[in-house]
Amino acid sequence: MADGRTTRIWRDGEFVKWEDATIHVMSHALHYGAGMFEGVRCYATPSGPAVFRLPEHIKRLVESCRIYRIPLDYSADALVQATVETVQANELKQCYLRPLVIRTGEQMGINPIGVKVETFIIAWNWGAYLGKDALEQGVDVCVSSWRRAAPDTVPMMAKASGNYQQSQLAKLEAKMNKYAEGIMLDVHGYVAEGSGENLFLVRNGVLYTSPVASAILGGITRDSVMTIAKGLGYEVREAVLPREMLYTSDEVFFTGTAVEITPIRSIDQIPVGAGTRGPITKAIQEQYLGIVSGKQPDRHGWLTMVPEPATLSSR
Repeated sequence: MADGRTTRIWRDGEFVKWEDATIHVMSHALHYGAGMFEGVRCYATPSGPAVFRLPEHIKRLVESCRIYRIPLDYSADALVQATVETVQANELKQCYLRPLVIRTGEQMGINPIGVKVETFIIAWNWGAYLGKDALEQGVDVCVSSWRRAAPDTVPMMAKASGNYQQSQLAKLEAKMNKYAEGIMLDVHGYVAEGSGENLFLVRNGVLYTSPVASAILGGITRDSVMTIAKGLGYEVREAVLPREMLYTSDEVFFTGTAVEITPIRSIDQIPVGAGTRGPITKAIQEQYLGIVSGKQPDRHGWLTMVPEPATLSSR
């Protein structure tokens, strides 16, 4: 994992060395999970580095902070610019980006009022999340015994650090049982999503995905896939999905910033379709990867280009 490190991290308006971007062991975020974050990818294109759907990611970060009442000292536009500058400062052609807003104040006790908040933007060198062959060959997954939180417990629409405790349990369970990933159900037993990915099913040529009400994160890549699929002429339905649809679908795939679009070849040792990447998954995947790589036109204005490094507004 150390190979993914870069050199400079944006911290509250200035760049610091990687090794200097530290917080105290008493930071509120470490004890109580008080942090909001985003995962964003920057891709190498023929025209230079391009960050995929950066304004949408920052908008979701701002909304997550609002849900959790975390005061944010920066506007969405300022954070977009700071993210671009982080790519520039590290002289990267492609990377994974992690904007992070956390309560770093040193305070014992749950009460977050008045606790110091800091904002970071981290660049990380990261390849295929589920392995270099996963995008083509797919992955084997299981249905997790761990459920997504009920809607009146924690707000799953926020991309909050503490929300990922349950994701860690699902991921650990899957890995211990020799699966690449786990699919989580919601409190009612309907399909939600993976530990860190949204999910699509293909059945009789129609794409299905769980609604936000099924305790999923409203994924940026999920939204992109819905747009691409409709553009290719496929019907897309947001619907409550019973578990057994996982076993009777023609194709199933994950979506997410880290995972991109990854086919699922088996669920609970039951092959999905022919047990290989399906034609609809492939068509959507090719469109998506073509856009982010600059090989196909950016019809939707999804790419934020990173200019050649100049004088940075942050130190």
